[in-house]
Amino acid sequence: MKKHLLIFLLIFLWMAAAWLPAEPAFADPPQDLSLSYDLKTQTLSASITHKSTFTGFHYIKQVQIKKNQEPLETADYDSQAGKATFVYTYKVPAKPNDLLEVTAVCNLQGKKTATLKVE
Repeated sequence: MKKHLLIFLLIFLWMAAAWLPAEPAFADPPQDLSLSYDLKTQTLSASITHKSTFTGFHYIKQVQIKKNQEPLETADYDSQAGKATFVYTYKVPAKPNDLLEVTAVCNLQGKKTATLKVE
């Protein structure tokens, strides 16, 4: 009798797990991405808001930079600089009217893209 109960419970648990959502509930994509550019120093700043309690487990794994729709630089990370909002800076040669596009990619799910026209 106990064997049948154990088999029933295992089947029930397996079926319940199959109905759970596929995406992890603890993983949020980047919430915000703001860009600024200093023409004088040729520096691009990307302010990223990505909430994470464990920044070595759930983090922004990559920042991709394009200039005028052409890939320019990709920076890979294995943790993030802060638990909520942080800023990464990059030396990016640009001139007025160049279009810079930055994509921040979460290591678990989602990404956020922002663009900036150099003034």
